[in-house]
Amino acid sequence: MVVLGIDIGVQGAIAVLEDGKLITVHDMPVLQEGPKNRRSVNAPLLAGIIATSHATKVYVEHVGPLPSDGHVGAFAFGRSRGVVEGVCAGLSVPVAFITAPTWKRLVGIAPGKNGAKDAARSKAIAHWPGSADLFRRVKDDGRAEACLIAYAGSLV
Repeated sequence: MVVLGIDIGVQGAIAVLEDGKLITVHDMPVLQEGPKNRRSVNAPLLAGIIATSHATKVYVEHVGPLPSDGHVGAFAFGRSRGVVEGVCAGLSVPVAFITAPTWKRLVGIAPGKNGAKDAARSKAIAHWPGSADLFRRVKDDGRAEACLIAYAGSLV
């Protein structure tokens, strides 16, 4: 069974797992094509990644805007979610949304924001040590979270 985990947003990633084994991780395909040259998720590039993965299920982190987010940031998150849902629907791949507290609890990451990004990288390295290099940089937290979302989704 091939499942995808998606950490949504322009700094997110798409992880491909087959029977729990990490096959590959893609950084979210973004282009500077949004309003005022802002980066946004590119639907055709995302569709190519999802189609070639032959996924049977996609687990997406259920996110929403924070009160501290401006209206532009909130709209960008909503657009990203819509692009992901639309691409998956167009490819007939079922999508399930999983909240951050749920997937983090399932993989053993303590609640709260302090250190959560490093904790995700640490968990991903421990779970897939042969692929540790994928998670070595601080900015690779989106990759780690995508992998852990896919893994947690396959547990529910």
